[in-house]
Amino acid sequence: MTESTPFEESKAWFETWFDSPYYHTLYANRDEEEARAFIDAILNRLQPAPSARMLDLACGQGRYSRYLASKGFAEVVGLDLSVRSIQKARKHEADNLTYYTHDMRLPYRANYFDFIFNFFTSFGYFEQRKEDLRTLQSIRKGLRSDGVFILDFFNAQYVVENLTGSEKKEKGGIQFNLHKQVKGDRIIKVISFTDGGQSYSFTESVRLYFHDEFDQLFEQAGLTITQRFGDYHLNPFDQHTSPRLILEARRS
Repeated sequence: MTESTPFEESKAWFETWFDSPYYHTLYANRDEEEARAFIDAILNRLQPAPSARMLDLACGQGRYSRYLASKGFAEVVGLDLSVRSIQKARKHEADNLTYYTHDMRLPYRANYFDFIFNFFTSFGYFEQRKEDLRTLQSIRKGLRSDGVFILDFFNAQYVVENLTGSEKKEKGGIQFNLHKQVKGDRIIKVISFTDGGQSYSFTESVRLYFHDEFDQLFEQAGLTITQRFGDYHLNPFDQHTSPRLILEARRS
């Protein structure tokens, strides 16, 4: 299968940072138990058939698509823009699990998937809102008529009200200095550190989509939001107290 190439000729922040070994050092040992419990809760709610076809969009190195595939579903596909991540993910391919390098703004298999998942704030990276809309339109095209899309995003209102500013984390013998701020309609995280006598700096930039903005964006893309949850236990969403905004949507 032909794999897609990014829209931009020059690399965007997420291409440079996600392909860096330091990204994986900083975010190593994330709470796997919590993540798997969340996926289990989603699967318990959705009750997929064994024949289900699933897409893990922006899958990284494939930790969660591997977990989905381990449940025995007929087909799980992982897509990510990071060449390095997909290379690592492919070491774990199986009869029901495959990985491809792909730009999420581009359609991938029309009317094919029963479920498309976008886990752990893997949305809102692009500079222009129309690119996020294009992503959702491509997701809609990939869903079967009765398919379900799950988007797991941070709750923008909660993030703004509880912004921590600066913090330090030591991982892999490296001290990472993290600074978060709201700049316009985006949350910016600057990651700076020194390794081997050389200084490095990377930036994460994610659009602050509030829940009502998602309503508009999904409607424009031809998706209808059918449920909102506020955390990984699937408790009801509250604008001020919920750490997450998890959306369940279907084709309009």
